[in-house]
Amino acid sequence: MKKIIAFAGSNSKKSINKQLVVYASSLLNDFEVEVLDLNDYPLPIYGVDEEIENGFPANAVIFLNKLKEADGIMLSLAEHNGNFTVAFKNIVDWMSRIEQKLWNNKPMLLLSTSPGGRGGASSMAIAKNGFPHMGANIITDFSLPKFYDNFKDGSVVNEEFNEDLIKAVKTFEKEV
Repeated sequence: MKKIIAFAGSNSKKSINKQLVVYASSLLNDFEVEVLDLNDYPLPIYGVDEEIENGFPANAVIFLNKLKEADGIMLSLAEHNGNFTVAFKNIVDWMSRIEQKLWNNKPMLLLSTSPGGRGGASSMAIAKNGFPHMGANIITDFSLPKFYDNFKDGSVVNEEFNEDLIKAVKTFEKEV
């Protein structure tokens, strides 16, 4: 059975992006899904001095190895001030020092959501522009605006958005 790693680019314990990626991964058929939480992989803030003095943190190596062992990646990007969260940027920085092409050409479904009407559009645009330089094979993407209006009780309640998400998941499945 093929394996999917699903996670949110957030360390919030109530992450709306984690809720979205958990729901999206539940739409997969015949895949083993492992949902990761950035809180389970604490890391020092990346810095060249930290790397020189202490090497690569074990949690960065473990997280990278989980990505490498997967057949596909589902990632929901949180957005802080128009960019990635610090927690997500930090783990990406560490992993890219271990292996520049950290996404290893794995099929990837990018997701994002936010309380606002843009649904994390800025962090999504940054990822779509930058991730291919780090070995990403972005199959498709989906953004959910106004999370608290469109997501209730663990699922997307807006029928049009839910159909778009299902379509994105099906497109992703075909490429894994």
